[in-house]
Amino acid sequence: MRHLEISKGQTKLRVKTEFDGSTTLELKEKYKEFNQEISSNKLVIMVIIHEYPLSIVDQFGFKDFVKSLNPLFKMISRNTLRNDILKMYKAEKLSLKRLLEYNNSRIAVTTDMWTASNQKKGYMVVTSHFIDQNWVLRNHTLRVFFVPCPHTKGVIAKVLINCLSQYCLESKISSVVVDNCTTNDAMMKVLLKIFEEKSLMLKGSFLHMRCSAHILNLIVQIGLEVIASGIEKVRGCVSFWMSTPKRIEKFFW
Repeated sequence: MRHLEISKGQTKLRVKTEFDGSTTLELKEKYKEFNQEISSNKLVIMVIIHEYPLSIVDQFGFKDFVKSLNPLFKMISRNTLRNDILKMYKAEKLSLKRLLEYNNSRIAVTTDMWTASNQKKGYMVVTSHFIDQNWVLRNHTLRVFFVPCPHTKGVIAKVLINCLSQYCLESKISSVVVDNCTTNDAMMKVLLKIFEEKSLMLKGSFLHMRCSAHILNLIVQIGLEVIASGIEKVRGCVSFWMSTPKRIEKFFW
């Protein structure tokens, strides 16, 4: 501990070999004083980015590894980790809300819905797209939320409006990009009635935008129907030869 107190802030030297064989001493960086709060924050970020389970802080191997890196670090509990994640989420949400509030340009919104295969529940993600004051294109996920059944125009419109209202975007929307389906067509008509006409571009002519990638996918799916029988025969052939180790060996050898 005495060595740490004396050495904190000292500069680290590195020996650098030049092309001619000579060596020089190079200033690399300063030793930084250990900070429990900073290290705990890095741990929270790691868990969020890599989607690690909260139980990672209870695992002996992980705690032993961290201890070998820095014995001064006090491992946080699972409950503390959960609370810190929620605090970081709220702080980032507030920061994004302020960024969108002070942004002067229009904001485009894209939505995507899917059904989780393991839960059989519908979810929607809402993403904002805008050009900031430095003319840089910015993309930010506003929210991922559960959409209750049935997925009617009214239900989808309600959850989408709720998301936009949390960021005060009702009067700043330029367009909403949705999948090309009849439910979304009806939902967008509901949004047009909710939004004030004066707040929209050209009285809402650009509000409803159909996703070009989704349209292209529908075109491809229709095209594949023409050769569906041929595809099934190829799949059957592959399944036959890959069904047992003996057939695989016979096919390749």
